[in-house]
Amino acid sequence: MIAYTSYSDTELANLLRSRDSMAYTEIYRRYWRILYGHIFKMLRDEDESKDILQELFSSLWTKAERIPEQHNLAGYLYVTARNLVLNSIRQRKFRSDYLSSIAAFANEASEATLHQLEERDLLAAIEREIQALPPRMRQVFEMSRKQNLTHKEIAESLGTAEETVKKQVHKSLKILRANLKEPGGTAMLLLLASLLK
Repeated sequence: MIAYTSYSDTELANLLRSRDSMAYTEIYRRYWRILYGHIFKMLRDEDESKDILQELFSSLWTKAERIPEQHNLAGYLYVTARNLVLNSIRQRKFRSDYLSSIAAFANEASEATLHQLEERDLLAAIEREIQALPPRMRQVFEMSRKQNLTHKEIAESLGTAEETVKKQVHKSLKILRANLKEPGGTAMLLLLASLLK
């Protein structure tokens, strides 16, 4: 090992290209601290910096034959470290953007679900109140609002006066509005307005 410490970077790189593990060990010993500091300065994350350093040296061994000849080994290691850091930052940004878009989608989906649930609950409440109306009033109301019959058509169908039908519809709307009103229930009032007009 003593002989390897006296080798120049160029000699170590040449030995590394021929898969000399002792040359690899000497390069690691010589550069790991300074490369870790360089990586950490860019990322400010200890674990991620260690991961990138490990990836750098793992790549150095597996791709040793690709190290350019007559190339500055320190420069090669710094450029490789910088590229790995930039890739990591890009992936982190991509993950962050991806997670943000998923979160936005989940929020939109949950809001839509809440609106559907609220609307379903409101419709169920309205239906309960309609069923609670006196039988004749309920029949007139349902013919008016569910079958979309005119007051005249309802009167003819039930054999009653058109004015009576009009009063029954008006009274049923009044009862429903009173029973379904809640403090600050804007959504309820809007839904009532659209369903009970």
